Amino acid sequence: MDRLLAACEKKFTPEKTELLKKAIEFAQKVHENQRRESNEPYYVHPEAVALILVNMGMDADTVIAGLLHDTVEDGMDVTVEQVASLFGKDIAKMVDGVTKLTNTNITKMLSREDRQAENLRKMFLAIANDVRVVIIKLADRLHNMRTLGYCTRGKQIRKAQETMDIYAPLAERFGMGSIKVELEDLSFGYLHPEECRRLKDEIKPKQEERMSLLKTAMRRIETELEKAGIKCEVSGRRKHIYSIYRKITIKKVSINEIYDLVALRVIVNSVQDCYGALGIIHSIWRPVPGRFKDYIAMPKTNMYRSLHTTLFSDLGMPFEVQIRTQEMHRMAEYGIAAHWMYKEGRSKQDELDKKLEWLHQLVNYASDASDSREYVENVRHDFFTDYVFVLTPRGEIFDLPIGSTPVDFAYRIHSNVGDHTHHAKVNGVPVKLDYKLHTHDVVEITTSPQATPNRDWLTFVKTSQAKNRIKQYFKKANRDENIARGRDMLSEAARRQGRKLSEITKPDHIHAVLTKLNMNEFDDVLAAIGYGGLSTGQVLSRLMEAYRRERKEQEIAEKLSAGENAQMKSFDAQGRAVIVKGEANMVVRFAQCCSPLPGDEIFGYITRGRGVSIHSTSCPNAAALLADTERIISVSWADEENTKFPVSIHIIGTERPGLMAEITNMLLNLKINLHKLNAKMSDDGRGVDVSMGFEVKSTDHLESIIRSLMKIEGVIEVTRALS
Repeated sequence: MDRLLAACEKKFTPEKTELLKKAIEFAQKVHENQRRESNEPYYVHPEAVALILVNMGMDADTVIAGLLHDTVEDGMDVTVEQVASLFGKDIAKMVDGVTKLTNTNITKMLSREDRQAENLRKMFLAIANDVRVVIIKLADRLHNMRTLGYCTRGKQIRKAQETMDIYAPLAERFGMGSIKVELEDLSFGYLHPEECRRLKDEIKPKQEERMSLLKTAMRRIETELEKAGIKCEVSGRRKHIYSIYRKITIKKVSINEIYDLVALRVIVNSVQDCYGALGIIHSIWRPVPGRFKDYIAMPKTNMYRSLHTTLFSDLGMPFEVQIRTQEMHRMAEYGIAAHWMYKEGRSKQDELDKKLEWLHQLVNYASDASDSREYVENVRHDFFTDYVFVLTPRGEIFDLPIGSTPVDFAYRIHSNVGDHTHHAKVNGVPVKLDYKLHTHDVVEITTSPQATPNRDWLTFVKTSQAKNRIKQYFKKANRDENIARGRDMLSEAARRQGRKLSEITKPDHIHAVLTKLNMNEFDDVLAAIGYGGLSTGQVLSRLMEAYRRERKEQEIAEKLSAGENAQMKSFDAQGRAVIVKGEANMVVRFAQCCSPLPGDEIFGYITRGRGVSIHSTSCPNAAALLADTERIISVSWADEENTKFPVSIHIIGTERPGLMAEITNMLLNLKINLHKLNAKMSDDGRGVDVSMGFEVKSTDHLESIIRSLMKIEGVIEVTRALS
């Protein structure tokens, strides 16, 4: 029997078990011809992800979605709609949430950083819609990190850094402590292999020695709690390696100063027993001052609950004890996933929704950001960085980035509270609005209908949420006045260009401007001009560009309809051809600043005395050239199969013997003749920067070469050089 089916058969209903069988057959068929870097069948990966989800106690739909999570991204012609028709909309939405945007024409034009930002944005919004998406994504990343050893060194570094920056903080935010710890330790091993090995060697004997000594303390706790009638499970745990590394590097302490290299965990049956056990343990050993934390009375925002105390002992070393119930322990290990483990956990939906209210703010963040990079950075800054815990007078807990102020707190509660903030008190004492909040501060905001945001707030607020809301307030204030002012300013600017505003603000012209500025209506543009968010030059140049393009297209259409200047191929000096629309036998040349290739989107620029210069729309000079609309002409690629075009690439790699020889040999095997090669050591002396020039047939040809280069051990990044 399939091992996934065997693991689920007794846990799922007969109907869900049949659906799982269907999903297993579907996933095996979709991935049947695919292999992993380890050369194992690709199906091994989605099966492992599904098993991780089963072990977390997730519901059947989540397990099935985990099994199918790569079918849309990696399957030939498999769509979300197809998954929905076969397995239901609930499962399809989760699969869509974890599917990257790798196969669209838009994302192919983006840089790697922009693609990552767009994919993360899509994932964050999917999580806000269904929190199970993050559980699947973390299970997916966990298995990929466990098997990262088969990948090239460059891919190991990229994936480990991404995991450390995004996925480990995500796991912590959702309270999934066991996954967070494993992701951090695995990433640390790839990012800093020497430090990791050295620290492990140094810590291992100390941890073994301390665990041996703590066995005496474990027996003492068990005996004393049994006498008091408190049933318990006592176990020892070793602090994970990356946490120790952070303490050593950030707090600048030695290993001997870290009390919790090992710690004891006491699991009891009730909250009352937690405090009872704490009293007994404090009667045996004296607590270290300032080292007691009550996360039961004041849970962390990721739902973590436990008592922590550090004790002086007769063993010659301080040691830490954590006390919690079995339910608290499940939450500490699996976080949000623990709510699906047992029926009683899933029934507390109102409580769960309240704890995850911050998730719904992710949707608002999307509307506040101008692009995907800004959105992801805002979310990471406000929700996945180091933070302080502050409380309302009613005891509700909010987390905010370190350095946040009462104004940040007010906007986190609600935008209306932020907009009407008048005074603030912290721990009952009035404070200035730029006061820096600390963990456990009790913050009280006094509002007034007459109070409005102050522009000075922008100089001290910490969260991107507060900054964006304050800016929005000033954009909306006096909107009608701003629109009228903006219209007058734009009309005057158009008059100076010899045009009436009505001539250049036809629907097609306005649509072009709204698309480029990512705005919904022209009044927004006028208001932005009125309050200074946009200049008249930015808007007028786009309107004039659309106006002139329309005029030129009309002229060309008239010529073509009259039979004049039929489209013909135009050749450069090397015999490479393009079609210049509406013109015959034009002198053309391919711009060296971007070296366009067949497959690139291109345009023509009419030069003085040198014919038409062909540029790609991604050219560094494109924006400046396209602004001169009267000299822009439409061009397209001619179908010339045997023509080759020059291209340059940039390679970043780790220094190792034979790397350059392997790169050049691979290109020779692909019948690529180099006409330029420059290589130098990177500034830190650990890597190499390589620039190469050769000829290719198209962008597809170049991409296949880049994929081959990326498979070479030591190659971290290969990019096309546009200038």
